[in-house]
Amino acid sequence: MQYTCQSEYKKLEFVVIKTVEEAFINEEKLKNEWTALNYLSKPDLTRAKEEYKAFKNLLTEKAPHISCFPKSDSATIDSIYCRDASIATDYGMIICNMGKQARAMEPAAQMKYFEANNIPILGTIKAPGTLEGGDVAWLDKNTLAVGHTYRTNSSGIAQLKELLAPHKIEVLVAELPHYKGATDVFHLMSILSPVDKDLAVVYSPLMPISFRNELLHRGFTLVEVPEQEFESMGCNVLATDARECIMVAGNPLTENALKKAGCTVYTYKGEEISYKGGGGPTCLTRPIYRRD
Repeated sequence: MQYTCQSEYKKLEFVVIKTVEEAFINEEKLKNEWTALNYLSKPDLTRAKEEYKAFKNLLTEKAPHISCFPKSDSATIDSIYCRDASIATDYGMIICNMGKQARAMEPAAQMKYFEANNIPILGTIKAPGTLEGGDVAWLDKNTLAVGHTYRTNSSGIAQLKELLAPHKIEVLVAELPHYKGATDVFHLMSILSPVDKDLAVVYSPLMPISFRNELLHRGFTLVEVPEQEFESMGCNVLATDARECIMVAGNPLTENALKKAGCTVYTYKGEEISYKGGGGPTCLTRPIYRRD
């Protein structure tokens, strides 16, 4: 059986997560960090543990191999959103350089995990370049979309292109808007979640016209997230298989639209672990391998 890292929607086989216990750790850490990290309010630790347990149980039903990043004394509570510190490719992991300075220590911690578990490293993004995993999404095996945002800059994108050029992978750049500014968490995957080779969940009001047209040109059908479900992360959808999805509960219009498009949808309560910190199920996971 063959596996790929260059997909957002094939059958999820191996995923790494970082649990509440290893990221939030205790009440003191939450109290010390949530304001500076721009959370909507302080997560309730007890409820966060309950939510994460339910999320992990759901993920366990869909992915046969789940591993956990260990606790890191230098990482903040944001490290629960473990997609952002690395990018998976068929040729090894790309270690990011975070655009959010408070998260600067996360990539090195993830690289240590990858090396200890014999997961190859393709390369590392270095300053002045910044690149975050939430700003990239595989459209197909040979095309990686990347958002030019406050978290991912031109130098980071240039380094990404250089790492992938020998493997003939096209890097498609989406120039994202200012929106709420540099302090807000606004990634490409805030407005795009591919859930099959020809189906993607999108929030079109914040999508560049040229990028949206490119998706249509490539044959994607677009599931449109309504305005009232954007802030509640209706657009942040994790595919565990083609047209099999996990999303945050409380987005019924998007959920129904996905079902009408032929998707099976599972939801989890994410008030503490997703909504307050701005990170949905794609953010909470670092997929490594999918079944090709």
